[in-house]
Amino acid sequence: MLTHIPQEILDTLTDVAMPRLGPAPEPSGLLELGDQAIPVVEAGAVVIGSGAAGLRAAVEAKRRGIDIVILSQSAWGGTSACSGSDKQTLHTANTADQGDNFKEMARAIRAGGAMDEDTAYIEAVGSARAMASLQYLGLPLPQDPLGGTLRYQTDHDEVGRATSCGPRTSRLMVKVLAEEALRLGIPFFNQTTAVEILRDPTGRVVGVLAMRNRDQGAANRYGLIYFRAPSLVLAAGGPGELYRDSVFPNGCFGSLGLALEAGVELVNLTESQFGIGTRREGFPWNLSGTYVQAMPHIYSVDAQGAEHHFLADYYRTTQELASNIFRKGYQWPFHASRMLAFGSSLVDLAIFRECALGRRVFMDFNRNPVPVPGDQPFSLERLDADVATYLGTAGAIQDLPIDRLRHMNPLAIELYRRYKIDVAKDPLEFAVNNQHMNGGIAVDTWGQSSQPGIYAVGEAAGTHGVTRPGGSALNAGQVFGTRAAEHLAKRCPAPLKGDGAPEVSAALARLDRLFRQGSPHTVERLQTEIQARMSDHAGPFCFSEDVMRARAEAHNLNRAIAEQGLAPPRPNQLARALQWRQMALASEAVLAALNDYIAEGGGSRGARAICDPDGGAVPETRTGTVEAFRFREETDLNTGEQLCVRYDGQQMSVSKRPNRTFDEAAKTFFERDWPAWLTGTIYGEERA
Repeated sequence: MLTHIPQEILDTLTDVAMPRLGPAPEPSGLLELGDQAIPVVEAGAVVIGSGAAGLRAAVEAKRRGIDIVILSQSAWGGTSACSGSDKQTLHTANTADQGDNFKEMARAIRAGGAMDEDTAYIEAVGSARAMASLQYLGLPLPQDPLGGTLRYQTDHDEVGRATSCGPRTSRLMVKVLAEEALRLGIPFFNQTTAVEILRDPTGRVVGVLAMRNRDQGAANRYGLIYFRAPSLVLAAGGPGELYRDSVFPNGCFGSLGLALEAGVELVNLTESQFGIGTRREGFPWNLSGTYVQAMPHIYSVDAQGAEHHFLADYYRTTQELASNIFRKGYQWPFHASRMLAFGSSLVDLAIFRECALGRRVFMDFNRNPVPVPGDQPFSLERLDADVATYLGTAGAIQDLPIDRLRHMNPLAIELYRRYKIDVAKDPLEFAVNNQHMNGGIAVDTWGQSSQPGIYAVGEAAGTHGVTRPGGSALNAGQVFGTRAAEHLAKRCPAPLKGDGAPEVSAALARLDRLFRQGSPHTVERLQTEIQARMSDHAGPFCFSEDVMRARAEAHNLNRAIAEQGLAPPRPNQLARALQWRQMALASEAVLAALNDYIAEGGGSRGARAICDPDGGAVPETRTGTVEAFRFREETDLNTGEQLCVRYDGQQMSVSKRPNRTFDEAAKTFFERDWPAWLTGTIYGEERA
């Protein structure tokens, strides 16, 4: 029997309208530099990015009396507002049967290695506060009749600590936080792209230079606007534009290149997530959760229009095939070890190989998986025990995938209908795509980067290790957005001296040197080259020689840009050109770290298989082994350390540092420890 949910409820949780922004405040004044007049905005701190993490940092900073402003290249246009998955989640910790132990939760968060133990514990402890505050703001997290939070199992978390408002969970988070930011009167500068962090001769942050097309004119040829502030919070999300095959919304550049140019250290750039999702050319979305737990038929179509039921070549029985399609629901990210023993990531390998043949891959919710040759047809009576138990408990025992999907999660169907795709009628095209950067800017336990005055939260921060429980990224952004604001309020930086004219003038001169007529480096060429190199050589399957060559090519591209500049784009594309220049730096940084890791013998881990003809593991299919994808197995040698990358203006340097540890046996004592909180010494500096 299908569960009936009124259409108005489905509409409310799918069509999430965002608040309207009023006009941006007028600048504080003008900075006269020869024939140029640059608008100036004075602030105590600037948040760059308007997603869930950035809004949390801004709201918490404002509540603590900080004169905060928000910059956004496109309000409500980032990953947390526009992208996600079937069950995007926020981690919680309550009720004894499902993870109320913060230490156990921290172990789950850091289980993949290459993650600071104290950070994992901070995220666990902060999760309850993050959940409660979001509920206070109006986030409709589901509850049982007695007030407990409903939750379920997600990838890399066997306990089941995740919860969800449906596929629009993160957008709903952005909505309630944005409404709170507007209620608090936080100034919002939309259509404003941060392009350079400015520091004085002593290295102190003096603000950020941004571009707004509305400010362009004869007296401001680049449309610059200077935000003069002693503190910055980088919250612009992940580098989604790095990859051609990506589930990020278009235009997600993040701030890794911006940080590299400012000398900020990055960490764990070898760690990303890849998995099945619809292509960004249409409506990009992760196909985890109930999309695959409904067990649709997956097939490919070649150039002649012929169907290929390719998964039947990989699994030994129909039961094994269907059960592993189901497991992609909570084992969504590709993981090399799951290609072995006929596991769920064999699905990703099969799809990757079909796409490499030039075929298009689809899932059809009106057909059950086809049988493996010589085996019995699909049946709900023939499924692995874990799959059968889940479906039976959920009541998802309908005959067709579309009915199972409608029963378990009707919102999943409604979501695609909003984008003119009706999965109840038509097959859904998809592929293996880049979805999340687990690495990013190196931060301490308060979210502060290697450069004092610069913080990073959300996907911009490299707080995740090799793996992370699905949905914990949302929680991390909320927890560290709050902690960064707390630290900002307590460190009380001294007022800036001077008007910033020398720094802005120097930046203006750099722009004049960068944009050169006749340069071969156009925005279009940079995009094509960078995305092809990353998708083809730094995706889920990496080959040592390919990565080495790609790293050299990325370095040569940045050297060529330094020597030849960028071709001047259309006037309204100046900021976009600078973002692609920064994306070229981010690409080299990722490849430098990945090449170093592979060269030192690093094994397959997280979402990447390090393919090696001498590797000790090889995927096996019903028809034999896949020798071309033989890979190195994961080892414990590198899990206790992290790879760090810095840029000195010419070269990327890669180094290592051990993970910070957390003493689980240590206990607090009220009278002993309260003074540290009262005096602010827990923030690492004395209060000013």
